[in-house]
Amino acid sequence: MSDINDKKILIKDVNVFYGTKQALFDIDLHILSQQVTAFIGPSGCGKSTFLRCLNKMNDMIDNCVVKGSIKIDNDEINAKHVDPVALRMKVGMVFQKPNPFPKSIFENVAYGLKIHGLCNNKAEMEEIVISSLEKVGLFNEIKDRLHDSALGLSGGQQQRLCIARTIAIDPEIILMDEPCSALDPIATARIESLIEELSIKYTIVIVTHSMQQAARVSDNTAFFHMGKIVEFGKTSSIFSNPKDKRTEDYITGRIG
Repeated sequence: MSDINDKKILIKDVNVFYGTKQALFDIDLHILSQQVTAFIGPSGCGKSTFLRCLNKMNDMIDNCVVKGSIKIDNDEINAKHVDPVALRMKVGMVFQKPNPFPKSIFENVAYGLKIHGLCNNKAEMEEIVISSLEKVGLFNEIKDRLHDSALGLSGGQQQRLCIARTIAIDPEIILMDEPCSALDPIATARIESLIEELSIKYTIVIVTHSMQQAARVSDNTAFFHMGKIVEFGKTSSIFSNPKDKRTEDYITGRIG
């Protein structure tokens, strides 16, 4: 079992309600630092709802109530004094569909740096933008088009741009909600190898509908079913030797 110090996020007794409908039940989980944790399970089982709990995105949904404890580095994120904007600087998010802003490639990556006042001057901003684009393997492809619209990029390039935008403000955790579902196999392979590289520095949590993807990219896997976590453990064990029959049925395609 990992040492408590490796536990970047500790989740205890989390229940989520949309009005009177309960979406998540008694979620207990720990997410390890600088590893990739995948959430798998049938559509509508609560994976994305739970992912949004980790950076308080559910607060933006009118009738959504989150109960329970979520601690990042031992700090309770659901405490009243926690500023969601500051939290989302620490916990970045990449969405299912690439969502570049209708601005230049450069402006997309610089956006967070500007609004959070993270750069002292133009040269520093340029350095961070270029370094973020290099980290996602995009700079060489677009270095002559930095001031062209980001909307002219391919889907896979747009998704890597969104990841560059996320890492530019230097978060500690990156949440990814089915980041490859809108991409072709070649772009998906690029994003998957990028996830592996980024996990050296960042703690990554990924929701994926692809079990093959979870098996390829993640260190740990949580299987969600009907709003509950049925099983959580090392990805290799979950896929080769699941302890719960429901996990086995999902992995072998009998449910889902």
